[in-house]
Amino acid sequence: MRIDMRALGGSEILAGDTNGMAALGRLVAQVTSEPAKAEPVFLDFSGVEVATASYLRASALAFRDMVRGRRSTLYPVVANINDAVRDEFALLMYERGDVLMVCTLDPDGTVIKSGLIGELDPKQRLTFELVHERGETDASELMRAYGDREHLRHTTAWNNRLAALVGRGLLMEITQGRAKRYRPIFGEIGNGR
Repeated sequence: MRIDMRALGGSEILAGDTNGMAALGRLVAQVTSEPAKAEPVFLDFSGVEVATASYLRASALAFRDMVRGRRSTLYPVVANINDAVRDEFALLMYERGDVLMVCTLDPDGTVIKSGLIGELDPKQRLTFELVHERGETDASELMRAYGDREHLRHTTAWNNRLAALVGRGLLMEITQGRAKRYRPIFGEIGNGR
């Protein structure tokens, strides 16, 4: 699913908390059903010249937090941002101690490149990278393969880090009965530039 943020906001300049909250309502209305399988929902900022931090906080980030907070099978990803919008997101991520998945899409919706804005703590970064290396895994597999590392000797530590990454929308959780497996949203991950 791809949501045109310029059309949703009605302008190439997206500003203000009140406008952001109105956009949040329109975002929620776009997502009326839950997909059966985990999939990204692209918040496409093509054509948006400027988006203020207050607008982004009340719209795109509130949407991501709401969707991930209810453990949806949708994974919001910010797409096609210019440098000015990227800078606003970077400031927000720094202030919140948060991380955001971003990508560049070509016109047909294929992901050209992807990355993160913000910094993961070292253990979450390690977990994120290991899931990308393995393609798909679970906490028990990670503990067996990498449990000799300090503070990562218990499945609970791996589960906590995986759950935190899913909560931020950085990894997908695949439920198989009672078991949970994890996989990257995209293959290659760059630095978000």
